[in-house]
This record gives sequence, structure tokens and C-alpha cells, in this order.
Amino acid sequence: MLDSNKDSLKLEAMKRIVAMIARGKNASDLFPAVVKNVACKNIEVKKLVYVYLVRYAEEQQDLALLSISTFQRGLKDPNQLIRASALRVLSSIRVTIIVPIMMLAIKEAASDMSPYVRKTAAHAIPKLYSLDPEQKDQLIEVIEKLLADKTTLVAGSVVMAFEEVCPERIDLIHKNYRKLCNLLIDVEEWGQVVIINMLTRYARTQFLNPNVNVKSDLIKSNPLGEKAFYGSDDEEGKEEKAEAAALAKRKPYVMDPDHRLLLRNTKPLLQSRNAAVVMAVAQLYFHLAPKAEVGVIAKALVRLMRSHSEVQYVVLQNVATMTIKRRGMFEPYLKSFYIRSTDPTQIKILKLEVLTNLANETNISTILREFQTYIKSMDKDFVAATIQAIGRCATNIGEVRDTCLNGLVQLLSNRDELVVAESVVVIKKLLQMQPEQHSDIIKHMAKLTDNIQVPMARASILWLIGEYCEHVPKIAPDVLRKMAKTFTNEEDIVKLQIINLAAKLYLTNSKQTKLLTQYVLNLAKYDQNYDIRDRARFIRQLIVPTDKSGALSKYAKKLFLALKPAPVLESPFKDRDHFQLGSLSHLLNAKAGGYQELPDWPETAPDPSVRNVEVPEWTKCSSREKRKEKKVEKPFYSDSEEESGPTESADSESDSASGSGSGSESEESGSGSESEESREESESEQEDKEDEEDKRKKKKKTDRGKVKAPAVESPERFFFIFSRFRFLILEVQRLASDSCSLRTSCRRWHKKTIAPSGSVKTYELLHRITGEGLGVEYCFSRQPFSPDAHMVAVQIMFTNNTNAETKNLHVEDPKLQSGMRIKEFPEIELLPPGEMVTVVMGIDFCDSTQAANFQLCTHIRKFFVSIQPPVGELMMPVFMTENEFKKEQGQLMGMNEISEKLTLGEKCQNEHGIVQRVTSAANVSRVPCGSDKECRFAGKTVSSGILVLVTVATKEERAAQLTVNCEKMVIGTMLVKDILQALTQ
Repeated sequence: MLDSNKDSLKLEAMKRIVAMIARGKNASDLFPAVVKNVACKNIEVKKLVYVYLVRYAEEQQDLALLSISTFQRGLKDPNQLIRASALRVLSSIRVTIIVPIMMLAIKEAASDMSPYVRKTAAHAIPKLYSLDPEQKDQLIEVIEKLLADKTTLVAGSVVMAFEEVCPERIDLIHKNYRKLCNLLIDVEEWGQVVIINMLTRYARTQFLNPNVNVKSDLIKSNPLGEKAFYGSDDEEGKEEKAEAAALAKRKPYVMDPDHRLLLRNTKPLLQSRNAAVVMAVAQLYFHLAPKAEVGVIAKALVRLMRSHSEVQYVVLQNVATMTIKRRGMFEPYLKSFYIRSTDPTQIKILKLEVLTNLANETNISTILREFQTYIKSMDKDFVAATIQAIGRCATNIGEVRDTCLNGLVQLLSNRDELVVAESVVVIKKLLQMQPEQHSDIIKHMAKLTDNIQVPMARASILWLIGEYCEHVPKIAPDVLRKMAKTFTNEEDIVKLQIINLAAKLYLTNSKQTKLLTQYVLNLAKYDQNYDIRDRARFIRQLIVPTDKSGALSKYAKKLFLALKPAPVLESPFKDRDHFQLGSLSHLLNAKAGGYQELPDWPETAPDPSVRNVEVPEWTKCSSREKRKEKKVEKPFYSDSEEESGPTESADSESDSASGSGSGSESEESGSGSESEESREESESEQEDKEDEEDKRKKKKKTDRGKVKAPAVESPERFFFIFSRFRFLILEVQRLASDSCSLRTSCRRWHKKTIAPSGSVKTYELLHRITGEGLGVEYCFSRQPFSPDAHMVAVQIMFTNNTNAETKNLHVEDPKLQSGMRIKEFPEIELLPPGEMVTVVMGIDFCDSTQAANFQLCTHIRKFFVSIQPPVGELMMPVFMTENEFKKEQGQLMGMNEISEKLTLGEKCQNEHGIVQRVTSAANVSRVPCGSDKECRFAGKTVSSGILVLVTVATKEERAAQLTVNCEKMVIGTMLVKDILQALTQ
């Protein structure tokens, strides 16, 4: 089929071959027959041939070299896919002799008109670098060129090439930093991960530590607050004074605008459907964000834990590291880390680690109750880890130490030997803290030596008895007698502890144990393990004085019976934060090959001007500059700019064009390379328009003689006034039809909240039959709730349909989802028969449509009720200009935009009907628009202030398109559904 003259047969053959490769079968024997078809004119056949060659070019290098001229011709093919495939095959041939050809091909592809080909060129750069590292300098030039590319398709690939070839050249990133931050939201998911990881390391070298003046809540070096074993009070006092002096000298921290730009542009990616992107943003916030802002990643990470076990394992690894230094951000989600019976063992152990890190005086009782349940599990490894977690909780929280110790002692009577053994090991560590108070527990553990066979547990018991033999003087010699009988059959770790026990008893109670000690030392002298033999010889010379004994024998008691510091049970994740979260090195807790260290924060801030993009000289015209110097044009957006005069730079012009109410955030986000170019374009366009105006003025002067011509406004100014005037007329008509008062303010165009209009829908809260004569209805008044601006105002109407008085109407026992709050209405003392009363309560729904459940109580009854808001009632209207709307909409593209096509209902034939239906479905305000076929609306969520933009674009007949831009996709999706239902009825 491959040798056939018919393209259809060749295409069928290539499809079968590619299917074989996809199933994992070896198709390398067909390489000679396939490579002949690389010159086929059929594009579909050629594509599949290149797919095959990419797979086998490295294995069949000699045959691939024969067709290299064909690949070079493919680089000139009109089809972008063929050009990219040819470059991909060429870079897959691992032969050094064609390095110059590959370099030339990459340079040409980097200048290709197609972004797909440029992306392929970026992929080929690491391949060529691994083949010939001496080409690094030329490849850096290509990378620098591709970094300046404004296409989102190329951005991720070229950053990956940068990381592989020259990660130390951060000077290449300076000029492209702002552009990468602004493009990040629209880059493909793989590219987002690469860019975020690179920008994390870049930011650590260019910005100051935002937490430099914030003291950590946790004492890193000594969580128990105890002195170091070899430390002194003077040294600790000096360190504290030095730290306090250093904090006093530091200047107040002010975040760099570029640092804020990075944090602001990555935050929306926490809503990404890709777990790797969410993890990348989480590690960026953990390493770069101020302590007060890191909490935003907690909810996204908890959401990821609902994924499959592989993702869950990586997420929990990172959460376990975060909870050591940022414990507070995960405390509200404590129940999310409770262990399910279906979880794999490694997930259970990681969740245990997180629960132990989150334990404090407030929640320890809840966590210990959970641990009691886990001990009953059939998974032995999990049970052992739970017992260790109990020990860590007892070590870190002194108030529950005795409770944990008593619980572990009860486990010593468990039927499972592994549970008993693990309990012994943990009890041994806890007893070291207060041994004199727990001599009864030591006696109880001594009795277990006959039953416990686990070597580690037996060794722990023997160590305890030997260390605190003075507290059990009658039991210790008898334990040594029993251990001497079974010495030869014990494991090595137990034998070593028997020797230690014998030595300590010889020093404290030599009358009873002298012969036993000599017997044990003689047994150890001939043991098969050389460690045990060496230990026996050393101890004999040390504790049994002879003529040949050295000076050390005098200090035997001080050596063996010295007070030892209590062990500190620490998390295995304690020191992992110096690795970048999400990396393989962090997962393994060891530096992996190719890992790039996370740089330390700089002491002084580097020069931020390196990220400013210079304006090319050739974009400016000298004649225009001269004309600009002579003219003094009056800006039309802001009164404050009238004083600036002709000496203002191009920056002030671009700022005024963006609107006077844009604020500092817009200035920061617009400070990239793209904004510089847009400034130049707007300058040149404005100057061209000025030329045309001059010509028109001259013409009018010549036509009218000495009659003075009226001043001509700029087209932008005219369009702005016209659109505002038209919007005001439409508003008057709409408000008049709804019998609402017109409230306008023409003083400033800043964003502000306006009163809603439209009908208010009433919902039933309690039916009069269910409420035994008490009927309750509620509605969302769409008015600000004065006690708390972040709460939705809910108006509740009580009607007494009985013949008796209703007393003490109030709210009890609210059951709310995490993050939700409720502000109860004042108690209604008396509601006469047949009367109605209205009250207002506030509910913070936390930007969700989940119901707020509570009890509505009277003096005799309690009724369970719930209020569930439509998504449109979670908003408040925002007033903005058309330019502001377009600017905000431009920042909420990509994943933050939802579009749906619809057919308008019969009552939505005109603009008035559309506005009425949209404003009834959502509490949003109308935005002025210069087009007759578009209606724009703006609002923001009451709880968190997330901006929501709605556009309804009408087309021919009754066809229309609805677009919602919102940072939170859940809100956008539900809002689209409600507005669609309103417009199609």
C-alpha cells in the first residue's frame, strides 16, 4: 500500500501504521517504505509520515539522513503544519553532523509568520542544546527573540526552553516580565505551570520579602520553648535582642507594583480545572505572597483533594509542609482532612500528618476523638502512624499530655502485638519528659517483656528501665535476670539494650547485679555481631575497675547516668520548605537532578527600572515632536490634568485616556511592554487627527474670512459625550416606565453603588398551615445592609393569621456552611392577631447559593426554615463608564468568560424589554454603550466584591448572544442560566 500510486491507499496504510504505534507495537521495520513517502504531495499523507518519522528518526538515523533534503524543503512548505512537522523531525535526528542545519532551521522558524511554527522552534531548542551544548550562545539569541513574542501559543514553550538552556540569564526576563504576567491567563495549561514556576524564582531575586517585618507565630527552632541541650541563657538573650534591633532598623515594607502584578494575575488561576496549574499558583503564593494573603490558596487546595489519589497525594505533601508555618489558613477546613475508610494507606498517613500539624489547644479534643476511631482500623501501618501522631500531639500540647499517656497505656492491653509495640515506643518518648511522675507506668511496661516480641518495643522497655532504674529498684534486677536467660536468642538491638541495662544496674546496685552483669558481658564477648562484642569490651573496661583501667572509669556514672534531654517529636515535613513546593525534590526531601534552588530574598531591592520597556526612537517623527512642542492641547478626561501643560510625557497622555477613575491597579497592570506600544500607537493616531483638524480649521477660516470658527472637539470627546447623553435618555425612559425616581450624579465617573430598580420577587419561608397560623415570607430588598456591607439584606414579613397573640419571634441555632455568617433581626416581642410586621436581617452567603438554615422560634414553637438565594441576588450594582467596562472585560477573558447563543422571547423584542428582564434576574446596573445592538450591565458580589460583567448582543430577527465575564466561574455559570431563562420566556 505504501508503494502504491494511489494516495488513498497510502493514507490508509499510514493510518494503520500510526494506530499500531499508538497500541505500542513496533513499526520500525517499515521505516524505509514510509520515509520514501515524505515527498508525497498529499498533505494528509505527509502529516502522518512526519508523525511516524518523529517517533523513529532517532532509532533509524542513517535512513533519516538520506531524506534530510526533503525535510529542508518541508521547512518552506506553505502549510504551517508541514513546516512545523519538518522541523520536529529534523530536531529528532540525534547526529552532530547536522547541527548547523538544525540551527539554521530553528533561526528561520523563530521568525515564521505562524505562531505554531515558532512554538515548534522553541521546542527544538532544548533538543539541539542537549545534542551540542556549544551552541548555547546562538540559542540564547533565539530564546531572547522568542521571549519578545506576544503570542500566548509561544510563551509557555519559550519559557521552557529558557529553563532548560539558560535559567541563570534572568536579564532576559526583565523586559518581558510584565508581558508574561499579563499573558498568563490565556496561555495553555502546560505553559502556565512552566511560566509560574519560572516567575516564582525570578520574583525571589527581584523583590523584597513581604514578611520581613512580620514575626512568625511558630517558634521555628524550638516549638516546646525549652533551652537547647548545650545552650545558655545569655546566648538566647543576645539573639533575641539582636533580632529586635534588626526589626527596629528596617524600613516599613512597601510592595513593588510588579510584585503585586504577579500576585494579582495568578490569583484567577486558582479556579483552573488543571490540578498542576492550581498547585503552581499555590506554591507561588506560599513562597512570594504576604502572610495575610496566603490564605486564598487554602480553599483551592482543599477542592483539589476531591481528585483521584495521585493528585491527592501531591496536594497533601504540599499542605503538610504549609501547615507547619501557615497553620491558621487550613484550620477552617479541618474536617476536610478527616480520613475515610476508602483512602489508600499513603493518603491516610499524610492526612494524619496534616491533622497533627493543625492540632492546638482549641481543637485537640476533636482530633483525639478522631484518633481513637482510627486506632480500631484493620490497616496496621495506619494504626502505627496514628499512635505516633498521638505522641506528637502530647509532646506539642502540654495540657493533653497526661490524657494521651493514659490512652496509650490502655493500648498496652490490646490484642494486637503491633499496636502494643508502637505504643511502647511512643510511651518511652513521653515518659522522658516527666519520669518521676510515672513510675507505675514503667512498672507496668516491665511486666510486658514476657509477652511483647517486637524487637523495637522490647528495646524501648529495657532502655526505660535502665534509664530510670532508681525509680524501680526492685523490678530492674529481675528484668535483667530474665533477659540474661534469653540473651542469645534476642535481636541485636535488644542485646545492645541488655548490655546497657546491665551496666547501669552495676553502677547503681552492684550487690544484686554484679554476677549478672559479668554473665551478660561474657555472653556478649563471644557474640557473632562485632558491634555487640565491641560494646561489651568497652563497657567492661569502663565499669569494672582494674589495674589497666584508664582515667575514664572514674567518670562511668556520669557517662551512663547523665540526664538526657527529652526527645522532640517533629514532623518529617519540617525542613522541606527550602525546596520549591510541588517539585520532585520537595516530594523526595532530597535534591533531585536538574533541580534549581529557590533563591533567597535580596537584602536590598534591585533596580525596578530594568523591567521598563524603552520606546524605540524610530517610532517618533521629528516634525511631530516640533509641532507638539508648539501646541498646548487641553486634555478632556480629567480636570486635574489641565495644569500639566505641554511638558507632560506620553505616560500622562495614556493615563488620561484610560479614565480618571481607573485607580492605582490599572496603572500597575498597564505598565508592561504592551502598554508602551499602545501609547505610541495612540500618540501617532492622535497626532494624525490633530493634522486633519488643523486642515479643517484653515479651510473654514479661508471660507468665512474674518469670522472666527468655533472650536472643534476631538472625535473621542464627541463620542464620549454622545454615548453618555444617549445612555441618560434611555435611563430616563426606563426609570419612568418603572415609576422609579431618577438619581444621577454627573460630578465624577468613579465606580459606585446605585439603588436597584425593577420588581422584587417574594418567596415563602413558612406556610401559614405549617406555621400553625404564622405565615412568613421573605424577599431580597436589593438595598445595602447597613450593619455589615458584606451581607445581603433579606426582608422578612411576619403575618399572624390566628386569633391569639404571637410572642418572642426570634432566630436560633443557625446551621451555616463554612464561611457563611448571619446577622439576626431584633426579637419581636409581640405580634397581635391579624397584624403584619416587617424586619430585615443580613446574611453573608460567601458568594454561594447554598441555603442558610436556622430555626424560627416563637414563645411556644420552633420551625426549621431555610433561605436559598438566586445567584442574581448575591450582587450589587456597579456604575462604570463604557471605557472602564471594556478595560475590565479585557482582563476577564479566556476561562473567565462564558458565552451562550439564544433566541429572545416575545416580550424581549426591544431594548427596554431586555434591560427589564436582565435587571430582574440579577441585581446589576446598566452601562452606557455606543451600539444600538448591545446592552451592557455591571455588578459585583456583595460578599467578596468579585466583578460581574454581562453583555447581551442582539443579531438578526430574535437571535442574540449572552456573554458573562466573571472571575469566579461558578457564579458566571449560574448567572448565565438564570438570565437565559429570563430572556427566553
